[in-house]
Amino acid sequence: MKIISYNVNGIRAAINKGFLDWLKAANPDVVCLQEIKALKEQLDLDMFNDIGYTHQYWFSAQKKGYSGVAILSKIKPDHVEYGTGIESMDAEGRNLRVDFPSHMVGGKSVSVMSLYLPSGTNDARLGHKLEYMDLFQAYIDALKQDIPNLIICGDYNICHEEIDIHNPKGLKNVSGFLPVEREWIGEFIDSGFIDSFRYLNPEKQQYSWWSYRANARANNKGWRLDYAMVAKPLQENIKRAVILSDAVHSDHCPILVEIKS
Repeated sequence: MKIISYNVNGIRAAINKGFLDWLKAANPDVVCLQEIKALKEQLDLDMFNDIGYTHQYWFSAQKKGYSGVAILSKIKPDHVEYGTGIESMDAEGRNLRVDFPSHMVGGKSVSVMSLYLPSGTNDARLGHKLEYMDLFQAYIDALKQDIPNLIICGDYNICHEEIDIHNPKGLKNVSGFLPVEREWIGEFIDSGFIDSFRYLNPEKQQYSWWSYRANARANNKGWRLDYAMVAKPLQENIKRAVILSDAVHSDHCPILVEIKS
């Protein structure tokens, strides 16, 4: 199973930049999208059907043109879960999960989640982000009791270690690299997940987001904010994990994880 996760920073804008041709060529089985900034009704869904993504699930924010996640799949899931049941999280359309049948990965059932964790752009949003992080950890702790084989893909809006950010000393007091955020994502991993990219690339310094300002992408002054977190029971099934930095439809680039049977 090949899974791509991509914060597209507006699905309609990404389509205008050639996203569909790129997706057809990349040919993943499952695509997790974040920050779609659109309602399902605003999209021509046949465009995705025509390239094989006949199973489409969209979970938009209540606020138009904001946030939202989606999952496109060539494989029909057994179950789709929109949101978490926690109102403060679900109003912004940040969690969507699909559960696949047990024959997918060596007799193991696999569930894939598209996650868009908030950014902490100001004090109010940072407070919301920290609350969300705590609620999300508790939600996942409970969910794993019934669904142990989770793959949580998405934009976590946090760099974990110094290797994950271009200027760790200068950005240590900026949201996305605050000690409290770094501690949380470390504890999230320790609660039973594997950062698939870092697991297979322990010393590789590569980023998944660049500011649009100051020519940051051309100068590779980036942050690794996007992760495919794989639950530990699937550790032996992690075949490949890469950052696809050549894709330029967004201020993020996609990430890929391949799970073998």
